[in-house]
Amino acid sequence: MTTHETVSAPGGVVLDGDLELPDSPRAVVLFAHGSGSSRRSPRNRAVALALRRSGLAALLPDLLTTQEAEEDAVSERHRFDIPLLAERLVAAVDWLCEHPATRDLPLHLFGASTGAAAALVAAERRPARIRSVVCRGGRPDLAGEALEHVRAPVLLLVGELDTEVLRLNREAAAGIHAPCEVEVVLGATHLFEEPGTLERVTEAAREWFLHPPALSGEASRPPGARGGDGR
Repeated sequence: MTTHETVSAPGGVVLDGDLELPDSPRAVVLFAHGSGSSRRSPRNRAVALALRRSGLAALLPDLLTTQEAEEDAVSERHRFDIPLLAERLVAAVDWLCEHPATRDLPLHLFGASTGAAAALVAAERRPARIRSVVCRGGRPDLAGEALEHVRAPVLLLVGELDTEVLRLNREAAAGIHAPCEVEVVLGATHLFEEPGTLERVTEAAREWFLHPPALSGEASRPPGARGGDGR
């Protein structure tokens, strides 16, 4: 089942989102799209569909309003505004933690491109709520000082031929103190358009979400447990 939802963000902003709910969901994944994209990203929607078939719910929100997206298409002003994107992603995290269909589910983040940085900042801001993070072709380096404070396990998926982004991911991974893995997808460029590469991303993300490493310092906490937010 897919429903259109709205998420209230700081400043009176209202964001559109699509909530994908399978029968008896095992967990929920919040997507953070990348530069110049939206909740309609064909790659993220393909990943979300495959995750849904494995029993994982998904929320795909727009992180910019319609007006902001139109401005960004011309100026590219908002797509690298990580504090703004992270603030709105945190609002979506809080929304999922209150929604009747998802509030008791383990919550994971899936970030692409600059959305990966926003996902990592959101994980740092909501450590008791985020179970794990997966980044696809991401820019975790843009998360800055938040990296060293992330407690959720992180999987960085990068294309073998996306050499500069691969270098940035490896450098960022060295600054993450939580369990962190870098997986290089053979034959893939930045957008994972090559045959079989997006499927490999989906498979790796699904396994990470269904069987994440133990939370740093919280191995005994049961799935779905909630606590204080911390910053």
